[in-house]
Amino acid sequence: MDINEIIKTITEQVIAEINKNGGATAGESGKVNYAKYIDHTLLKPDATEAKIKKVCDEAKQYNFASVCVNPSYIEFVAKELKGSPVNPCVVVGFPLGATTPAVKAFETNEVIEKGAKEVDMVLNIGAAKSGNWSLVEEDVKAVVHASRGRALVKVILETCLLTDEEKVKACTICKLAGADFVKTSTGFSTGGATVEDVKLMRATVGEKMGVKASGAVRDYETAKKMIEAGATRLGTSSGVEIVSGKTEKHECINCGKCTSAGACPTGNVSVNKSVY
Repeated sequence: MDINEIIKTITEQVIAEINKNGGATAGESGKVNYAKYIDHTLLKPDATEAKIKKVCDEAKQYNFASVCVNPSYIEFVAKELKGSPVNPCVVVGFPLGATTPAVKAFETNEVIEKGAKEVDMVLNIGAAKSGNWSLVEEDVKAVVHASRGRALVKVILETCLLTDEEKVKACTICKLAGADFVKTSTGFSTGGATVEDVKLMRATVGEKMGVKASGAVRDYETAKKMIEAGATRLGTSSGVEIVSGKTEKHECINCGKCTSAGACPTGNVSVNKSVY
């Protein structure tokens, strides 16, 4: 059975299961240490070294899982986090995912040599939308092989741009290619993580592979929903607010982006424009 047949079979099975049980997942029970889930993130183009240092200091203070930055800052972050349990994390092919597999592999090797322990690559979204799944597979494998077990590899799907079937196919390829995580979003496109997407991704990859929810995870209640849906990491710039128990209240702006099930695209009951 070739890769396309495997993907087709798994996609049909996952969609059927989701339709059968409504995407229910076991989720997280008992008291949750939210800090261990958080990739404390600063990816803004105007991020200064002082702001990056502040993020590193916060991550060390709260024992977050990692600090996630752009490649130009990874060496600085690795030095700042040295001796702490917090991992230096970096994005590759960010934010469009449109560079070639060879470029992503080169970038991966360079950032690992500079201290990265986790690599968040962006999937070739255009290839996925074109149905060129062999290129998608080549893309992910290039980064996995370049990491050579030296760093975790998370693959950003940009779920807001994919259909459910495409999300399942992308997750399946990431798992078969040897990635450690699948991740919802860059935070730079038309939407962020949703509870529905996290459930779908978890149902597709099973219990052993990581699922990272990122984009629009800004408060305790949203973080809780994502973890209950199956997320094992949270990409957010609001880590301190989440572990402090901050809850945001939003008013509906009638954006028209509700899902067919009537759910808010961010997983909140209601939202405001800043969520997008």
